Amino acid sequence: MTEARTTLHNDRIRSDIAHNARVWNYWLGGKDNYPVDRAVGDQVTGMYPSIGEVARADRAFLGRAVRYLAGDAGIGQFLDIGTGLPTADNTHEVAQHTAPDSRIVYVDNDPIVLAHARALLTSSPESATEYIDADARHPEQVLRAVEPTLDLKKPVAVMLLGILNFVLDADEAQRIVRTLMDAMPSGSHLVLTHPTLELGGEGNEAAMRFWNENATPPITARSRAEFAAFLTGLELVEPGIVSCARWRAEPGAMEVAQFGAVARKP
Repeated sequence: MTEARTTLHNDRIRSDIAHNARVWNYWLGGKDNYPVDRAVGDQVTGMYPSIGEVARADRAFLGRAVRYLAGDAGIGQFLDIGTGLPTADNTHEVAQHTAPDSRIVYVDNDPIVLAHARALLTSSPESATEYIDADARHPEQVLRAVEPTLDLKKPVAVMLLGILNFVLDADEAQRIVRTLMDAMPSGSHLVLTHPTLELGGEGNEAAMRFWNENATPPITARSRAEFAAFLTGLELVEPGIVSCARWRAEPGAMEVAQFGAVARKP
């Protein structure tokens, strides 16, 4: 079964200012971007050359985390918030390859992402994939929209990959996570990635300032302690909080300045 609740607002699409979803797509080698996105992406890369490696590491982390959750952890439901533009190995593709009856709800409020939502909405006959136009800053709205595709009486993997860094206020970011996880039953998991100026990311500070002056939405980095605070009350899955490039990766994986973690709700 496949279902979509999308309303395209093309007047919301701006090609005169760089946008994160499109620049991220450019760094991943995609084609769904404008000249302004490529120009800003190249400028950021010049200031912080490893940003492309961060983007690729974050994407690879998604695959490893989803395979673990759909396989070893037995999670059959995924709530992927801040989906971004579709590329290879999207959440539903990875989950349904491991567990064909997995159910996935994508959430984003970017009009460019909405315009490409159909590329996400392909499922095996026994599964379900849905797309919701909603803002992560309104988690109550998200939670109301996910049913009946997801059954919130059963464990859900809540995925917030590279999204809380666009919520500049720490208290608001904490509220978003707390509201989502409070609504989930025991056995649910939280999957997070977040940029940091630690792990060798000090050189990213100037690039983030440039981004905030020339692109949208504005971004912030957080420390390990700030990242760990999102996981309060949850049980960390091994290896805990690490560079997302090294979470259950092959030995010798390079480190990038992006924290990654998976945690279980007791």
